[in-house]
Amino acid sequence: MPSHSSFKIRIAVRHIKAGAVIAYPTEAVYGLGCDPLNEAAVMTLLGIKQRPIAKGLILIASSLEQLRPYLALDQAIIDRITPTWPGPVTWIIPAQPWVPKWLTGEHQSLAVRVTHHRIARDLCAQFGSPLVSTSANPTTRPAIKESRKLLKTFANADIFIVHGKVGELAQETAIYDALSGKRLR
Repeated sequence: MPSHSSFKIRIAVRHIKAGAVIAYPTEAVYGLGCDPLNEAAVMTLLGIKQRPIAKGLILIASSLEQLRPYLALDQAIIDRITPTWPGPVTWIIPAQPWVPKWLTGEHQSLAVRVTHHRIARDLCAQFGSPLVSTSANPTTRPAIKESRKLLKTFANADIFIVHGKVGELAQETAIYDALSGKRLR
C-alpha cells in the first residue's frame, strides 16, 4: 500500500507536468519548483518569488544522469562534484549551449545539485527530470522552514504544497564553482 507521501508526490508530479509551481521541503528550507523546460512555469515561479531572470536558477535532481543533458561535463568536473552528491552541495557548472536563459540568467553556467532530501529526490525521480529549485520566499525575505509560514506567505498564490520536514541544515546549501573548486556561498 503506498504511503501518504508517495501519493502526495504523484499528485505533485501531475501538477508539475501541467505547468504548475510546487513548494516542497529540501535540505534546509522549503523550495519552490517547476519543470525547468516549461518557460511559462518558470516565469510564474520567478513572479511569485519576485526574482529577476538575470540571476539564474538552481536545478535539483535525483541523480547526475538527470543533469547530464544540461551540463558541459568533463572528467575533472565529474571527479570534483560526485564525492559531494547526493548531498547539500550545489555546483556551478558550464551549461550546454541549448539551456534556456530563463535557467542560466546572464550566465553561461547552471547551478545544480543532486539532492539527498527524500521528498525532493522522490519528486525528481518520479518526474523523471530535474526540477527548478529556489528557496520558497519572496526575494529579500527570510527563507521558510515551516509549512505554516509557507501557507501564510503564499496564501494568494496558486502553489501545490508537498508538506514535509525540511532537512537539518541551518542555512541554505553551500554553492561551489566546479571549475575552480572555490566556495561562492
